[in-house]
Amino acid sequence: MSGPRAPGHRASGPRASVPGARGPVAAEGRVAAEDRVAAEGRGGPLVARPAVTELRLSAFAGHRSAVHALGRVTLFTGPSGSGKSTALRAYEALARLGAGDPLDEVFPDAADCVPERARPDAQGRRGFRIGCTVDGPEGPVHLDLAVQAEPRLRIVGERLTGRGRTLLATALRDPGRSTVQAEWHTAGATPVTRAPFPDDLLGTALLPLRVAGKTQGQREVLAAAEQVVIGLRSAFACDPRPERMRAPVPPGEGRLRRGCGNLAEVLHRTHTDCPRRHHRLAAVAGAGCAGPVTGVGVQELPGGTVRAVLERGGRPVTPLGRLGDGELRYLALALTLLTGPGVLEMDRIAEVPDAMQSLTLLADGLDRGLDGRQVGELLRLATGIAADGHIRVAGAVGERAAGEARRTPGVTVVDLRG
Repeated sequence: MSGPRAPGHRASGPRASVPGARGPVAAEGRVAAEDRVAAEGRGGPLVARPAVTELRLSAFAGHRSAVHALGRVTLFTGPSGSGKSTALRAYEALARLGAGDPLDEVFPDAADCVPERARPDAQGRRGFRIGCTVDGPEGPVHLDLAVQAEPRLRIVGERLTGRGRTLLATALRDPGRSTVQAEWHTAGATPVTRAPFPDDLLGTALLPLRVAGKTQGQREVLAAAEQVVIGLRSAFACDPRPERMRAPVPPGEGRLRRGCGNLAEVLHRTHTDCPRRHHRLAAVAGAGCAGPVTGVGVQELPGGTVRAVLERGGRPVTPLGRLGDGELRYLALALTLLTGPGVLEMDRIAEVPDAMQSLTLLADGLDRGLDGRQVGELLRLATGIAADGHIRVAGAVGERAAGEARRTPGVTVVDLRG
């Protein structure tokens, strides 16, 4: 068919069952190697942090044969319709599949992801192909996925490769069944193990449930799969919505949501739990908000709700509800960068130590509503924090912000203009 084919990567350079857990959970102790991109010159030990270093859009919406290297801070740019948002959507989709989300939830409008010129085959099938590379202690590990979108949504092929070896391959053998045939590297008495996998879940994320780890080959497969899962599940898509951030909110768990409507609740938590980062946020706010800022405070209101305010020294405080849209988006994105995964509403892997995990902020329209000064401050904040390998950023911006990004050391700009 003209859509998905057997996946293959272009050369470049256990979900254990846990009550209440969502997505694959890597088995404790699988990953134990020094991270090649960890902090330099800080005197601390190097730690392993798997990270997505390449995004492949072989056939996805308007993208064809596209391979994009991802740095610690990467911004996609290009004219309207060039595919900036689509690239980030593919990244987020891979992240959600890595977390164990079913295919129909990840792609509710899968037909829109099929390249417009893709023609159906004799059976009326069309689809798309995406993939990524996750670098880490196991070296670069490549994941490639072929998805049939029509007439029925299903994964028809998946390939996991590392160190020049195919570690997992799946293929659709019987269209009448809701499974694909999976085979993975064993290197024991039986060099390859075969079993059916469901066609609506990412096979790589299922490997820790299926592979015992008794042979060296099985352990290689597990380590590679867990590296990919950890790298993908580090993603947090953040799209601050100023209209949701102005009203007071009830105090709660204090984990920032995608739209940042509970910003005041999170600041209420960080004010007490993370005073050092909270103090740094005040300095960042002063650089990107109008007027003098001496602190970011939280007021408890009579109705049991809380609201965040900017402290102005000897002047009256300014409730965040009075700030402009750009100021609110700026503050929310800065808070995301400063706090890290522990304060975000994201799917963390409890069995993996914090030092082994990272955060990748996905920000479509990162510069929306921001002026040049705010964009520059955010980029400098992002590159400074990303320097130790703990946080990465993948975003989409317009041409004006891209110009600022090109002048900022440490930012990778991917220009999609054709």
